[in-house]
Amino acid sequence: MVERGEFLEWAEYYGQLYGTARGFVQQSLEAGENIILDIDVQGARQVKAKVPGAITVFVLPPSFAELERRLRCRSLESDEAIRRRLEIAKSEIRFYREYDYIIVNDVLENSIHILESIVKSGYATPARQEKRVEEIIASFGGTA
Repeated sequence: MVERGEFLEWAEYYGQLYGTARGFVQQSLEAGENIILDIDVQGARQVKAKVPGAITVFVLPPSFAELERRLRCRSLESDEAIRRRLEIAKSEIRFYREYDYIIVNDVLENSIHILESIVKSGYATPARQEKRVEEIIASFGGTA
């Protein structure tokens, strides 16, 4: 799929490939749907380069210690896997300025509310409203 260009974004971590299928995203966007991708810094850069108007949100834990606590409490990964994830987090946190929005995920309900607000505000952008605005302008007897 990588060689055929079928990924919108992709990355390799420790010998494993991860990516987002381009076709699914294109179909969803053409249908006017919002797409939320849970991707890393590298993937976000690729999406921003390929999707005009893509909005990026950097989600931060309230602290490094809290991130480590959350990963260990899940009991889903080995100590080595957690160590690698923490190292990646240390390197990626420096790129927060490249994002359009930042959410500090200290209280889950608050973080969800902020993300919902960001998604809803996307409907008010000129690009998302262009067709409707053109119809309104036409009703005034003019053209855009």
